Amino acid sequence: MEGKEEDVNVGANKFPEKQPIGTAAQTESKDYKEPPPAPLFEPGELKSWSFYRAGIAEFIATFLFLYVTVLTVMGVKRAPNMCASVGIQGIAWAFGGMIFALVYCTAGISGGHINPAVTFGLFLARKLSLTRALYYIVMQCLGAICGAGVVKGFQSGPYQANGGGANVVAHGYTKGSGLGAEIVGTFVLVYTVFSATDAKRSARDSHVPILAPLPIGFAVFLVHLATIPITGTGINPARSLGAAIIYNKDHAWDDHWIFWVGPFIGAALAALYHQIVIRAIPFKSKT
Repeated sequence: MEGKEEDVNVGANKFPEKQPIGTAAQTESKDYKEPPPAPLFEPGELKSWSFYRAGIAEFIATFLFLYVTVLTVMGVKRAPNMCASVGIQGIAWAFGGMIFALVYCTAGISGGHINPAVTFGLFLARKLSLTRALYYIVMQCLGAICGAGVVKGFQSGPYQANGGGANVVAHGYTKGSGLGAEIVGTFVLVYTVFSATDAKRSARDSHVPILAPLPIGFAVFLVHLATIPITGTGINPARSLGAAIIYNKDHAWDDHWIFWVGPFIGAALAALYHQIVIRAIPFKSKT
């Protein structure tokens, strides 16, 4: 009997039940380094090459993102039927797969945002300065415009005939439905970004090896599966802007505000939820 009790203590009940778990466990002794909040303005950044290198990385990543994804959309649109192309699932994989690859490539240089909504959410959480956030958003939008422009350059006629990959609210859905889809879809993405890159989570779950770009890319894939039939899935204002500018038809601009307002609201909600609810430090009880 003594041997069995010892086995139990070494096994599932090795840790006493009174040991705090989750967030509370991290308040007693931190085994991770919490980065300090970024200042609102950081003029010193403007003198650093790493600042401009990060912006270039965001430009190239967003350029490649639009090039591959819009080209995939054009291939599906040109096919005589869904069975003759990769279909909606293939489009979703193109978006999710490119985010996985590009975040992996650029995370160490710029953080791998590739999306103004992600940048906005991280700015609200004070992960980067306003200077850097605005610079990233400008570079992301320029990259998106160039990426969509190259696709049009390859196939100008089919590009215009098949919608140019521009985001619009589909027939049968209201503007409110489209806005809601963008808010929730972006919330899923930005919440995943926060969770996958959380220093506290990495320390707590260090026994679970996880590559941060993987859940981020998978979140993009799943959101596209759900919302392509509604809005074509924006959740990225730069992606929507680039396609709209190059396509440049009236109906592409009619609902364009949805693809900025929705993602920014979704990103803000995700940032608030993660910082206030998930990362909230509980009150310490006196013993």
